[in-house]
Amino acid sequence: MNQKVDCFFAFSNEIASQKLVDQFRESSLVNQVYVLSKTPVQLNNCELVQVEEFGSCSTIRHLAKLVQSDFALLALGDAVIELGQGAIERLVQVSDFTESPMVYSDYMEMKDGQLSAHPLIHYQPGSLRDDFNFGAVRLFRAEVLKAFRYENYDMLKYAGCYALRLRASRMGELVHIPEYLFTKVETDTRTSGEIQFDYVKSAARERQLEMEQVCTAHLRDIGALLLAPFPETIFSESFETEASIIIPVRNRVKTIRDAVVSALIQKTSFRFNIIVVDNYSTDGTSEILKSYAEQGKLIHIIPERNDLGIGGCWNEAIFHPECGKFAVQLDSDDLYVNENTLQTIVDKFYEDNCAMVIGSYRMTDFNLEEIPPGVIDHGEWTDDNGPNNALRINGLGAPRAFYTPVLRKIRVPNVSYGEDYALGLAISGKYKIGRVYQALYLCRRWDDNTDTSLDVAKMNAHNLYKDRIRTFELQARIQRNKKLDPGKDWMDED
Repeated sequence: MNQKVDCFFAFSNEIASQKLVDQFRESSLVNQVYVLSKTPVQLNNCELVQVEEFGSCSTIRHLAKLVQSDFALLALGDAVIELGQGAIERLVQVSDFTESPMVYSDYMEMKDGQLSAHPLIHYQPGSLRDDFNFGAVRLFRAEVLKAFRYENYDMLKYAGCYALRLRASRMGELVHIPEYLFTKVETDTRTSGEIQFDYVKSAARERQLEMEQVCTAHLRDIGALLLAPFPETIFSESFETEASIIIPVRNRVKTIRDAVVSALIQKTSFRFNIIVVDNYSTDGTSEILKSYAEQGKLIHIIPERNDLGIGGCWNEAIFHPECGKFAVQLDSDDLYVNENTLQTIVDKFYEDNCAMVIGSYRMTDFNLEEIPPGVIDHGEWTDDNGPNNALRINGLGAPRAFYTPVLRKIRVPNVSYGEDYALGLAISGKYKIGRVYQALYLCRRWDDNTDTSLDVAKMNAHNLYKDRIRTFELQARIQRNKKLDPGKDWMDED
């Protein structure tokens, strides 16, 4: 092993940064160490590179000009890191074995004074979200950075690292090493339920627009880009009922009555019903629903199967003979914001001739008091590029409503996480989607939510599933585009 590595990392503080320089220098594979800083600093045995933003395209291009070795190790986050035993040697070795353009590894995490393992997940074609966790260290082959120098991006302030990663993924498979090769000191101690909404905050708007630009260009280069206008829907099938409010539920005795009441008070110009699929509740939920059903106020379904997730319960409802033309979501611990929600949603179907309508929601605590970040309207969606950007973000919004014949054709994945996102991707790939940007829905955050506070294993499982369904949809779009233009080599421009 005689390849050399140039190391680049972001300055954190003088003691930790000098320690990291010394650790790099202990490896015989290291050729040069560069410390990036926004202000002048003094460290020994390294070269200093002053930059305005660590993750900008101009910074990545500058690093590409500095690389003289076979590999470039990048650690451009703001966390303090320490290298594990033989970390650089192992990264280079695996890159040699696999000929991967980029490798990354699991890491140990120091958080609140406690050291714990932080395993990561494998990268796949659908891992397009810009917050994919590679840890704090990535090893690139030098040719990846050199190729990046010729990327035709505007001078983006935030999306340089994202663009570099996507460029690497077009050059080969990104390889995950399931070994703990370094330690990261974690300073963000918020729960997963708080972190997941960072990208919709107004302060992140400029960053999100840059990420969308880079992702759209990547989809174009791999032949997965969808072009507007998107097909409108013809509502050709007849139904006795115009809309059905679908409520899947299991053990929500504290909230199900609120949800049902918010559905019952809807004022509409059309006939609607409420279908509640009770997935073998044992806490008193079933008794509440039975009392409403006996009064003729809702349809109470207890499935014959006992292996259903939320998605499977949705299938029970949409294939029920009394399901209406439009199937409208209401989770068992949420509420509609007022009595006009259902009318607004159905009006939007006819206004846009769309197969799916997605609204906006307000985050609340259990007592329905607004909590940060407030209203989530997914304003990053645009009519001309929303279906493409949907492959980058982690959710599409709520409440969600569907033209029932389309939903019956696609079916809902029988899972209890990500089934809504899977539907949004599948529908956005072939049909027009309508958006309502006013708050229609109250989304409660409380201890029983599925993603309020997740451990690493659960977060990884959720992220792996969503990446997988992105991969499915990405492959489907590439195949459809090939049929539309079978003679085009989508990688010619790469």
